[in-house]
Amino acid sequence: MKVKIHTLFQYLLDTTEAAPEAVVGFSLSRSPVLGDFLDELDPNLPLDWNNRDFRGLPELRDHVLAQAGLNGMCTRKDVLITAGAAEANYLAIMQLLQPGDEIVVETPGWPQAEVLARAIGAHVVKVARQEADNWRLPLDQLAACVTPQTKMIFLSNPNNPTGDLLNSDEIAEVVRIADRVGAWLLIDEVYAGLEWNNPRAPSVAGMYARGITTGSVSKALGLQGLRTGWIVCPDPQMVMDAVILRENSSEIMNIMGEVIAEIALRPDRYAVALEAARREGAANLAQMNDWVAAQDGLSWVSPQAGLIGLGRLPEGIDSDGFAKFLLADPYRTFLLPGSAYDQPNHIRLGVGGGASVNLQTGLDRLSEALRAWKQT
Repeated sequence: MKVKIHTLFQYLLDTTEAAPEAVVGFSLSRSPVLGDFLDELDPNLPLDWNNRDFRGLPELRDHVLAQAGLNGMCTRKDVLITAGAAEANYLAIMQLLQPGDEIVVETPGWPQAEVLARAIGAHVVKVARQEADNWRLPLDQLAACVTPQTKMIFLSNPNNPTGDLLNSDEIAEVVRIADRVGAWLLIDEVYAGLEWNNPRAPSVAGMYARGITTGSVSKALGLQGLRTGWIVCPDPQMVMDAVILRENSSEIMNIMGEVIAEIALRPDRYAVALEAARREGAANLAQMNDWVAAQDGLSWVSPQAGLIGLGRLPEGIDSDGFAKFLLADPYRTFLLPGSAYDQPNHIRLGVGGGASVNLQTGLDRLSEALRAWKQT
């Protein structure tokens, strides 16, 4: 097995040293600083593993269930703490898929599942979301693509990168589609909690015996550097298989990540942080909507949830060339080209980071670059 680099990661690698002065497309909430947690940290905390449970701190796993609305449906034994949602997805996919198996994924969507599946030698089937349909997941097409050969369905909800949100009835329908053939249903929830006009959708781990929910503190809470996420699944063998694979990769969780994440997810603290993230994200989203509406030839489907969406470039502009043009002098502004999500005539727009990202500066430079591009 060899994992090949994806377009998204290749672009990030290629632009790491560019030192942009502005970013358009910030994908996580404003990040706290270590000082925000110092009063709750024990200076005598041993920097060993937690010495209590290989699945993660028990109280942290309880918080994971609470924030996902899974109390009474799942127990802490159903939760494994991981190095971010990326490792959570990795552990599930690598243990459940074998060469020749079939996995159904969405496009545009988070590309990790496709990359890993192809490395395993699994067959990838794509269900296309259409911009003309506001990026909704076409459930009829999903049902047609799922066959007795389907081993797993992989989705993100809210969708990464369009911000579409599956509601409870739609998730229930996806569960019925998966259950018809006994497929695993993995739903990545990294943006859950950042819904703009609708309630948070239920987590699939509480709806389906083969349902797998993954998530992290990275996006809604801005704690990406902790590398702390989770798997929740009611199937005990699936969780144990993930424990076994993690033992041969990251082995155990980092204690600082666990401890700070536990503090951040304490119900009273989590509610305050999430409210701030929603308030700041909503303000940036309103600013972005106004800006898009004022641009000649640029459009987007405003996300229902999460901090990113896809903007359609004016006719004739290729996202790869334009992203590099924008990153160079005099604009020095970073954004991800839509080719990272198989949408070459789009760019990723983001509303994360709160006021600190100075979104308007990036948007002003983006407007200037669009005008200059048309004149070349």
